[in-house]
Amino acid sequence: MTALTFESAAVESGLTKGGLLYHFPTREDLLLALHEHVAGQWEACMEREAGAPHDQLPDARRLEAYIRASQNPDRAELLLMLESAQDSDAQAAWDQVHERWSPPAPSGEAADSGETDPGEADSGETDSEMQRTGVAVDPELLPFLARLAADGLWFYEALTPGTFDAGQRARIVEAIVQLGAADETP
Repeated sequence: MTALTFESAAVESGLTKGGLLYHFPTREDLLLALHEHVAGQWEACMEREAGAPHDQLPDARRLEAYIRASQNPDRAELLLMLESAQDSDAQAAWDQVHERWSPPAPSGEAADSGETDPGEADSGETDSEMQRTGVAVDPELLPFLARLAADGLWFYEALTPGTFDAGQRARIVEAIVQLGAADETP
């Protein structure tokens, strides 16, 4: 965002430089407002996907909306998110959306606090769970792993547009949605 100037923003927005300065006294104020606006658009996309605001949805529906909203990668969003890592106020705009819609990072403790070595295959899963997933994974990790997969898909497609056709992408997204919902399967 180093190229953002009041002059370039005025031209793009159709406002005068003075009008922008009235609302955004500093370049940092303008950049923060841009982060908040784009993060808000992303949240609105998730609300449309889910059909309701985050506070009216169970965790699984919020995660599904988060995953499905990743279907429209945008390089400008990617650049904004990357730049926000250097500005705690800008990062807060994105973090608030993440906190409302995606599962938090798991704790360092396994769900089953038995004496199982982390490298061993036995994580307390039943044989039927093992057959269904094909791997022994703590079910409490699955929503966060789905978030990471959705983020990875979004990042991949932002960097390599046109990689997947609609059918391929739909298949991948459905697999990620199923991964996120796997811990809710009876």
